[in-house]
Amino acid sequence: MKIVLWAIAGIVIVLGLIAGIAFLIYQREIKKMNANYLIEFIKEKAKNENVALSINYNNEKWVGVNETIPLPLASTVKIIIAIEFAQQAADGRIDPKKEVSLQELDLFYVPKTDGGAHEAWLAQLKKDNIMNHVPLSKVAKGMIAFSSNANTDYLIQVLGLENINRVVESIGISNHEPVYPMVGALFIPSRLMAEKNLTKKESLQELKQMDMNNYRSLAITIHNNHLSQPLTSQEKQSLIKAMNMECQKIWSDRLTRSTTKDYVSIMKKLNRKEFFNKNVHEHLDPIMEQIMKNPKNGGWLQHAGQKGGSTAFVLTMAMYATDREGNQTEFAFFANDLTLIEQTKLSRVLNEFQLKFLRDTEFQKLVKSELANV
Repeated sequence: MKIVLWAIAGIVIVLGLIAGIAFLIYQREIKKMNANYLIEFIKEKAKNENVALSINYNNEKWVGVNETIPLPLASTVKIIIAIEFAQQAADGRIDPKKEVSLQELDLFYVPKTDGGAHEAWLAQLKKDNIMNHVPLSKVAKGMIAFSSNANTDYLIQVLGLENINRVVESIGISNHEPVYPMVGALFIPSRLMAEKNLTKKESLQELKQMDMNNYRSLAITIHNNHLSQPLTSQEKQSLIKAMNMECQKIWSDRLTRSTTKDYVSIMKKLNRKEFFNKNVHEHLDPIMEQIMKNPKNGGWLQHAGQKGGSTAFVLTMAMYATDREGNQTEFAFFANDLTLIEQTKLSRVLNEFQLKFLRDTEFQKLVKSELANV
């Protein structure tokens, strides 16, 4: 018996060593990666139509890979909400200085569903000695800088979905699905299980077959119910238990979709500062251009803004920048159906790719030559 136990222990130790070595090799591989990985990834995956890249440079179309294929936006869609916020603030329809209770935002917060974004925002507020109330403008900044879904759904309630969805038409975007509450949609599986007495497997099957209009409508209904019947901690825990990976995949796949071509056109409007009036930019730029708070960025950039998004399967980014020499760049990258390893690698190199493109003319030429005919 002792021999058997020692043999089992030996096998466990060997397997642990193998796993540890594999992890170290993987970590080293990740650290060695550079901006060129994104180029190779696009070249390899473009035919699957699950990756798209659009880049404009100094008013010239530089790259356009799968740029008319709609893909899930994830949190990059929050740019549309930020635009509507700025327009309503400029028109006097909302007061950006209005104090908002953090308890109000908690109505739309579900732990472990946003990658820690809302908790990170609250932690930053605490560092700034903000404990109970924040100005509405800071809620919008938290939506963009920290990507808080709770802040997003709260602002949807304040601004109105109809108004938000009119932004798309008003800025001339032709291929953009309607915006709807992100947190509300998370509760659809558990709602189906409770109201129809379905098993998890049955609810998933019904969810897969549900028409997209009905899905959005149900997400909106759940969102509105949050206001009159706040969720208990037990209900939030039930949702977390119901959100297995299959459920998350359905939620991810059904997020609002658009194209990199359309988002580069939005970035161009924000970058050139000619489409929206000055009053709108007075409210919009502090929300979208928070990276300019870093003095290092101010040293070589006139202005720049960006918003990314991710799920377990999606990675997206839209960015614009004008450097001190007047060079203007608009960039949009969307990827769907990613493996964990692919997402980890892309997340590591995406920022480096953007910075290198903005500052390295030889890299700009390389990107254009490598992706021109993909």
